[in-house]
Amino acid sequence: MRAGEETYGRSGGAGTDSGGRPAAADSAAPPVTADGLPAWLDPVARFADTVRPRQLSSFLPPRDGGGRQSAVLILFGEGAHGPELLLMERAGTLRSHAGQPAFPGGALDPGDGDPATTGPLRAALREAEEETGLDPAGVQLFGVLPRLYIPVSGYVVTPVLGWWREPSPVGAVDLAETARVFTVPVADLTNPAHRGTAVHPQGRLGPAFAVQEALVWGFTAGLIDRLLHYAGWEQPWDHDRRLPLEWHA
Repeated sequence: MRAGEETYGRSGGAGTDSGGRPAAADSAAPPVTADGLPAWLDPVARFADTVRPRQLSSFLPPRDGGGRQSAVLILFGEGAHGPELLLMERAGTLRSHAGQPAFPGGALDPGDGDPATTGPLRAALREAEEETGLDPAGVQLFGVLPRLYIPVSGYVVTPVLGWWREPSPVGAVDLAETARVFTVPVADLTNPAHRGTAVHPQGRLGPAFAVQEALVWGFTAGLIDRLLHYAGWEQPWDHDRRLPLEWHA
């Protein structure tokens, strides 16, 4: 979204805009605006306004409309060590993506509304509150990225960008779903010493980050990698360095 815009997409009707994002808004939806963001987030807001789906991933939603609609909240805050991202570690007992660090998020509920319009906004905030305990009132949504696809689980994911304007206490709300909640300084994510490449179970290579006693890989690491790159924050790093999935501090 450009500064001052509070509509969800530019289309006047339902569906998606030309970038694969949900389009159209309703008056009850959380506003999406880049007004008042800290200057360091400007590159992310500009990127969100222009990004094309294949700039983020080669895995795009099925053309037949299949897949379970979901959303994640990519929440930027400012902590003791500068800009940071909020992450959570999924419980090791879950059937899907067990033990993986991830952005807060999950499947849309019927009460969230239309998946093609403002449903992902509500879902991202609702799931973040349910999983981490954050107060959604302190979050300013400022952008929406194109829908992406996670083949292993069949989720169609809408990444929603937020600024933690008024931070609130967070922690694992339900240990059956969330092992822990933590923040990662952007400086740690851009530090080449913390970066490498993970070999996915299917044999595919992907970016990985060894931070906060965790290995961030898969869908979450791919999104972080693209955000760092297109925001101009990326530093040269060793793509040949392999980080095993069982990595721990």
